[in-house]
Amino acid sequence: MTPALALALVLAGCGDNPAAHAAKARSAFAAQDFVTARMEALSALDSGKLPAADSQALLRLLARAQLQMGDGDGAQATLTRLEDAGGGGRAVNRMKAEAALLRGLPRQALSLLGQDGDADAWRLRAAAHQALGDNAQALSAFRQGMAAGDNVQLARDYARFLITAEDFAGADQVLAVMQRLDPKGLDTAMVEGALRVRQGQLDAAGAAYDRAIAAYPRRIEPLIERANLADMQSQLDRAIGLIGKAARLAPGDSRVLDLQVQFASEKGDWEKVRQLLAPHEVDLDPRTPNGLTYAEALLRLGHPEQARVIFARALLLSPQNPYSRMMLAEAQLATGDPGTALRTIRPLSDSLLAGQRELDLALRAARAAGDPSADALAARLRSGQWQQDQRLAADGQAALGRRDWAAAITAYTALLGNGSDPEVLKRLAVACTNAGRHQDAIAYADRALAQAPRDPDMLHIAGLVRLNAGQDMAAAQHLLRRAVDADPANRLFRADLARAQAR
Repeated sequence: MTPALALALVLAGCGDNPAAHAAKARSAFAAQDFVTARMEALSALDSGKLPAADSQALLRLLARAQLQMGDGDGAQATLTRLEDAGGGGRAVNRMKAEAALLRGLPRQALSLLGQDGDADAWRLRAAAHQALGDNAQALSAFRQGMAAGDNVQLARDYARFLITAEDFAGADQVLAVMQRLDPKGLDTAMVEGALRVRQGQLDAAGAAYDRAIAAYPRRIEPLIERANLADMQSQLDRAIGLIGKAARLAPGDSRVLDLQVQFASEKGDWEKVRQLLAPHEVDLDPRTPNGLTYAEALLRLGHPEQARVIFARALLLSPQNPYSRMMLAEAQLATGDPGTALRTIRPLSDSLLAGQRELDLALRAARAAGDPSADALAARLRSGQWQQDQRLAADGQAALGRRDWAAAITAYTALLGNGSDPEVLKRLAVACTNAGRHQDAIAYADRALAQAPRDPDMLHIAGLVRLNAGQDMAAAQHLLRRAVDADPANRLFRADLARAQAR
């Protein structure tokens, strides 16, 4: 019997009995099966046969389930229905504030919370301040909330905030609070897993996720994180099996689809990638990982013309994306257009950061086009200078990854030498702004922007370093606005613009 048929039979067993549906909704909610809780609550409420008090209680449960599922619009509609039925109070206002946050309205959320001093109100204030790019106010709200009383969701969000800030000792202290309040809770296990991953304790992280999978078999979140962890540990087949279980539980979930596509591409199963994404082809944004992976699948499966169209659109929309540029050149070469492929790959192959793959592709294109640059490209690949550049680039990237700004500055300064490269200059600006060397950061960012004046990344870093320095805020806002205009889908750009506008 399929899961869908089993569920249909269970629901049929409730008949038109609203009390039975309501009981199932409460049971499902307690088990954190929010999809079933929502469905059962709607069935009970739609009957119109519940007493007024029961209807109000079920509307509250429905709204909470919708909030847990991230459905801000649905929750808002339910809460309006609840207020029309006579329900209200601070708890309802807090739910309305959370719905506003999910709908992208943080200022409205703050207004709804008013002077509410409940711990959950502080959780929502912190989320609103984060959405507005004000981490200092968010931290203050978290601390006031923790002092206001015990609240597992507040502790969960605070722990995640601290993990993102790499305050692992602080996150461990908040995790201890969660373990005291809800030792077997899903959120407790998920936070423990996330923290242990960041601390490099992968076995402990796996144990936390495995406990969550066993305790909450209908929740996909622990399956998703366990699959990600298995992939990190080079256990690709295990990762595929775990995400397959998640797909059976939630076949339409975008997070599950994303990982199915990622794992299939890692395995080189391009036909699987095509099968997964072909039904979504019309809606695929070519800039997204799924859009780009679908195009690569078409290329690997012998459809280079189709792949070329998608990669060209992706590069037009995000000209700073090196993967789009490289794959477009691959597709152009595969369609018998080596001259265009060489022109496409040149910005990458000419860079001081150019690696083996970029130079090999440029060399193949140059030879196929009969271009005289082929000899220089071949010589560069054999040179000791290129090998030294590769070591410096790797050192710089590793230093950025571990937030060792001084080491990153040393590596990229040596790589730059007496030359000039906008991407290296951008990375120097990133390292300097994080190291508090604000004037150096602005100088490097401005040099990068002068060399690539229309590149969204260069516009962004030129605005960001001014924002971080607290200098020339009008210019910071102008540059960040231009970056957002050039790449409207970039969440980081939009978040930094919001921070600048809030100053």
